[in-house]
Amino acid sequence: MKFLISLLLTALLSFAACLYFPWWSIAIAAFIVAVVIHQKAGWAFLSAFLALLLLWGGLSFWISNNNEHLLAHKVSVLILKMDNPYVLILATAVIGALVAGFAAISGSFLRKSK
Repeated sequence: MKFLISLLLTALLSFAACLYFPWWSIAIAAFIVAVVIHQKAGWAFLSAFLALLLLWGGLSFWISNNNEHLLAHKVSVLILKMDNPYVLILATAVIGALVAGFAAISGSFLRKSK
């Protein structure tokens, strides 16, 4: 139950934070959730990782799909050297997930050290 609550709370706080603050505010949201909701380090990492993987992956797909992947095609050629917008969406989601996961594991270790 803690895992699901942590996952949902991380996703909601990250979404709200990104509306007003820079993209890296997802790390602050994941850190705070991990400090408040006590979990083992692995579960904290996994819940934040999945929350942001689903959030950023879903939002990236939705935004890209609304403009028929026009920008994603061009950016994927520039960055990935191949014309595949879905790999770019996946890369975006994984980067956000790793940032949140490492912030959550840091929050879990901080709570453990108290």
